[in-house]
Amino acid sequence: MLKTINLKNLSAARHMTEDQISAENELVERAKKDPRAFGILYDRYFEGIFNFILRRTDDEALTSDLCSQVFLKALQNIKKYEYRGLPFSAWLYRVASNEVNKHYTKKKRKRIFSLEEERFFEIIENETDTNFSEEQIQLLIQTLKDLPTDVIEVLELRFFEEKSFKEISFILNIGESGAKMRLYRAVEKLKQHFKVNWKE
Repeated sequence: MLKTINLKNLSAARHMTEDQISAENELVERAKKDPRAFGILYDRYFEGIFNFILRRTDDEALTSDLCSQVFLKALQNIKKYEYRGLPFSAWLYRVASNEVNKHYTKKKRKRIFSLEEERFFEIIENETDTNFSEEQIQLLIQTLKDLPTDVIEVLELRFFEEKSFKEISFILNIGESGAKMRLYRAVEKLKQHFKVNWKE
Protein backbone atom coordinates (compact mmCIF):
# COMPACT_ATOMS: atom_id res chain seq x y z
CA MET A 1 0.00 0.00 0.00
CA LEU A 2 1.35 3.39 -1.03
CA LYS A 3 1.71 6.03 1.66
CA THR A 4 0.08 9.36 0.80
CA ILE A 5 2.12 12.54 0.94
CA ASN A 6 -0.11 15.59 0.89
CA LEU A 7 1.64 18.48 -0.83
CA LYS A 8 -1.45 20.63 -1.35
CA ASN A 9 -0.63 22.97 1.52
CA LEU A 10 2.88 23.38 0.21
CA SER A 11 1.70 24.58 -3.18
CA ALA A 12 0.25 27.77 -1.68
CA ALA A 13 3.53 29.41 -0.77
CA ARG A 14 3.18 32.36 1.60
CA HIS A 15 3.93 35.63 -0.12
CA MET A 16 4.19 39.23 0.97
CA THR A 17 1.32 41.40 -0.20
CA GLU A 18 1.96 44.05 -2.83
CA ASP A 19 1.58 46.70 -0.13
CA GLN A 20 4.16 44.97 2.07
CA ILE A 21 6.59 44.64 -0.85
CA SER A 22 6.06 48.30 -1.74
CA ALA A 23 6.63 49.39 1.87
CA GLU A 24 9.77 47.29 2.03
CA ASN A 25 11.03 48.88 -1.16
CA GLU A 26 10.75 52.28 0.51
CA LEU A 27 13.05 50.92 3.22
CA VAL A 28 15.45 49.65 0.53
CA GLU A 29 15.51 53.10 -1.06
CA ARG A 30 16.37 54.58 2.34
CA ALA A 31 19.09 51.96 2.77
CA LYS A 32 20.74 53.21 -0.42
CA LYS A 33 21.56 56.39 1.49
CA ASP A 34 21.47 55.32 5.13
CA PRO A 35 23.30 52.17 6.36
CA ARG A 36 21.04 52.12 9.44
CA ALA A 37 18.10 51.30 7.20
CA PHE A 38 20.14 48.46 5.70
CA GLY A 39 20.63 47.20 9.27
CA ILE A 40 16.86 46.67 9.49
CA LEU A 41 16.96 44.54 6.34
CA TYR A 42 19.96 42.66 7.70
CA ASP A 43 18.14 41.82 10.93
CA ARG A 44 15.05 40.79 8.99
CA TYR A 45 16.76 38.36 6.63
CA PHE A 46 19.99 37.23 8.29
CA GLU A 47 18.58 34.03 9.80
CA GLY A 48 16.84 32.96 6.59
CA ILE A 49 19.93 33.55 4.45
CA PHE A 50 22.16 31.83 7.02
CA ASN A 51 19.97 28.70 7.03
CA PHE A 52 19.69 28.77 3.23
CA ILE A 53 23.50 28.71 2.95
CA LEU A 54 23.92 26.18 5.76
CA ARG A 55 21.78 23.66 3.86
CA ARG A 56 24.29 23.94 1.02
CA THR A 57 27.46 23.69 3.08
CA ASP A 58 26.62 21.72 6.24
CA ASP A 59 29.44 23.76 7.80
CA GLU A 60 28.60 26.55 10.26
CA ALA A 61 32.00 28.28 10.06
CA LEU A 62 31.89 28.33 6.25
CA THR A 63 28.26 29.45 6.36
CA SER A 64 29.17 32.37 8.64
CA ASP A 65 31.89 33.45 6.22
CA LEU A 66 29.66 33.16 3.16
CA CYS A 67 26.74 34.85 4.92
CA SER A 68 28.98 37.80 5.88
CA GLN A 69 30.12 38.00 2.26
CA VAL A 70 26.52 38.02 1.04
CA PHE A 71 25.48 40.95 3.21
CA LEU A 72 28.71 42.83 2.51
CA LYS A 73 28.10 42.48 -1.23
CA ALA A 74 24.48 43.46 -0.76
CA LEU A 75 25.50 46.61 1.13
CA GLN A 76 28.17 47.47 -1.45
CA ASN A 77 25.78 46.96 -4.38
CA ILE A 78 22.48 48.13 -2.95
CA LYS A 79 22.61 51.33 -5.01
CA LYS A 80 22.46 49.12 -8.12
CA TYR A 81 19.41 47.26 -6.80
CA GLU A 82 16.40 47.63 -9.09
CA TYR A 83 12.89 47.06 -7.82
CA ARG A 84 11.07 44.41 -9.88
CA GLY A 85 7.97 43.90 -7.81
CA LEU A 86 9.58 41.13 -5.77
CA PRO A 87 10.50 41.10 -2.07
CA PHE A 88 14.03 42.35 -1.35
CA SER A 89 14.78 38.89 0.02
CA ALA A 90 14.69 37.46 -3.53
CA TRP A 91 17.72 39.60 -4.38
CA LEU A 92 19.53 38.47 -1.22
CA TYR A 93 18.80 34.81 -1.99
CA ARG A 94 20.15 35.33 -5.50
CA VAL A 95 23.36 36.87 -4.11
CA ALA A 96 23.60 33.98 -1.62
CA SER A 97 23.07 31.34 -4.29
CA ASN A 98 25.78 32.94 -6.45
CA GLU A 99 28.24 33.11 -3.54
CA VAL A 100 27.73 29.43 -2.71
CA ASN A 101 28.13 28.45 -6.37
CA LYS A 102 31.32 30.49 -6.65
CA HIS A 103 32.70 28.83 -3.51
CA TYR A 104 32.15 25.33 -4.88
CA THR A 105 33.48 26.27 -8.32
CA LYS A 106 36.64 27.75 -6.78
CA LYS A 107 37.19 24.78 -4.47
CA LYS A 108 36.19 22.29 -7.18
CA ARG A 109 34.14 20.40 -4.64
CA LYS A 110 30.80 18.70 -5.04
CA ARG A 111 27.93 20.74 -3.67
CA ILE A 112 26.23 19.58 -0.47
CA PHE A 113 22.53 19.70 0.28
CA SER A 114 21.22 19.01 3.75
CA LEU A 115 17.59 18.21 3.14
CA GLU A 116 16.45 18.78 6.72
CA GLU A 117 14.40 15.62 6.83
CA GLU A 118 12.83 16.70 10.11
CA ARG A 119 11.56 19.88 8.47
CA PHE A 120 10.19 17.91 5.54
CA PHE A 121 8.24 15.60 7.81
CA GLU A 122 6.82 18.61 9.66
CA ILE A 123 5.31 20.03 6.50
CA ILE A 124 3.93 16.86 4.94
CA GLU A 125 0.59 15.55 6.09
CA ASN A 126 -0.73 12.04 6.43
CA GLU A 127 -4.31 11.37 5.52
CA THR A 128 -4.51 8.88 8.36
CA ASP A 129 -3.21 8.89 11.91
CA THR A 130 -0.70 6.22 10.99
CA ASN A 131 2.85 7.51 11.02
CA PHE A 132 5.37 6.73 8.33
CA SER A 133 7.24 3.52 9.02
CA GLU A 134 11.01 3.67 9.42
CA GLU A 135 11.34 1.93 6.05
CA GLN A 136 9.13 4.53 4.37
CA ILE A 137 11.05 7.38 6.01
CA GLN A 138 14.36 6.00 4.73
CA LEU A 139 12.86 5.52 1.28
CA LEU A 140 11.64 9.13 1.23
CA ILE A 141 15.02 10.45 2.37
CA GLN A 142 16.85 8.37 -0.25
CA THR A 143 14.43 9.44 -2.98
CA LEU A 144 15.08 13.10 -2.18
CA LYS A 145 18.84 12.56 -2.06
CA ASP A 146 18.78 10.91 -5.50
CA LEU A 147 17.32 14.04 -7.10
CA PRO A 148 19.65 16.22 -9.22
CA THR A 149 21.06 19.36 -7.61
CA ASP A 150 19.07 21.75 -9.82
CA VAL A 151 15.84 19.97 -8.88
CA ILE A 152 16.68 20.01 -5.16
CA GLU A 153 17.31 23.78 -5.38
CA VAL A 154 13.79 24.41 -6.66
CA LEU A 155 12.23 21.92 -4.24
CA GLU A 156 13.95 23.62 -1.32
CA LEU A 157 13.12 27.18 -2.40
CA ARG A 158 9.49 26.24 -3.02
CA PHE A 159 8.79 24.13 0.05
CA PHE A 160 11.33 25.11 2.71
CA GLU A 161 11.75 28.79 1.79
CA GLU A 162 8.16 29.12 0.52
CA LYS A 163 9.13 31.19 -2.52
CA SER A 164 6.83 31.85 -5.47
CA PHE A 165 7.85 30.59 -8.89
CA LYS A 166 8.46 34.20 -9.90
CA GLU A 167 10.94 34.56 -7.03
CA ILE A 168 12.57 31.18 -7.76
CA SER A 169 12.95 32.20 -11.39
CA PHE A 170 14.75 35.39 -10.31
CA ILE A 171 16.90 33.73 -7.63
CA LEU A 172 18.17 30.94 -9.90
CA ASN A 173 18.11 33.03 -13.08
CA ILE A 174 15.89 30.56 -14.94
CA GLY A 175 12.47 30.86 -16.53
CA GLU A 176 9.33 30.26 -14.47
CA SER A 177 8.42 27.35 -16.74
CA GLY A 178 11.86 25.84 -16.08
CA ALA A 179 11.37 26.22 -12.33
CA LYS A 180 7.99 24.49 -12.53
CA MET A 181 9.41 21.70 -14.68
CA ARG A 182 12.13 21.00 -12.12
CA LEU A 183 9.60 20.85 -9.32
CA TYR A 184 7.36 18.51 -11.29
CA ARG A 185 10.36 16.24 -11.85
CA ALA A 186 10.73 16.02 -8.07
CA VAL A 187 7.05 15.22 -7.64
CA GLU A 188 7.18 12.56 -10.36
CA LYS A 189 10.17 10.97 -8.62
CA LEU A 190 8.24 10.87 -5.35
CA LYS A 191 5.28 9.32 -7.17
CA GLN A 192 7.42 6.28 -7.99
CA HIS A 193 7.27 5.27 -4.32
CA PHE A 194 4.47 7.32 -2.73
CA LYS A 195 0.96 8.43 -3.53
CA VAL A 196 1.43 12.19 -3.83
CA ASN A 197 -1.49 14.53 -3.35
CA TRP A 198 -0.35 17.47 -5.50
CA LYS A 199 -2.11 20.44 -7.05
CA GLU A 200 -0.20 23.48 -8.25
